[in-house]
Amino acid sequence: MLGALGVVYGDIGTSPIYAFREALVASSGGNVADRGDILGVLSLIIWSLTIIVTIKYINFVLRADNRGEGGVLSLMALARGSFPTRSAIILGIGIVGASLFFGDAVITPAISVLSAVEGMNVVTPTFQPYVVPLTLVILAILFS
Repeated sequence: MLGALGVVYGDIGTSPIYAFREALVASSGGNVADRGDILGVLSLIIWSLTIIVTIKYINFVLRADNRGEGGVLSLMALARGSFPTRSAIILGIGIVGASLFFGDAVITPAISVLSAVEGMNVVTPTFQPYVVPLTLVILAILFS
């Protein structure tokens, strides 16, 4: 369960960083963003996170539990019990859902570390040839 919380809140914590920059570029038409663009994009991201967390996680995910357990596999177990004739199809959908969850858990830290290391190019462009090797070293240290 702790791993699931890390992935969920890790995504919620890092995804706006990438989205904010791209949304500012789009809203300002490639020009320098003014105060209205910044406040508008920031408001959009904050309200989107608030609504998604409130509606999805509190009203839907917390109600779909299997004896106190939650997640994709618990939802699959509940669905298999409710629809025994379609058990194989539900099992396949559950496996695909778990695969997407595990893939997200693997790629989120890699993208976050890579983005942080690429940010060092702002300070000095001499780090450019070392971005990928340094990212691999940091990930190896974090996950070993």
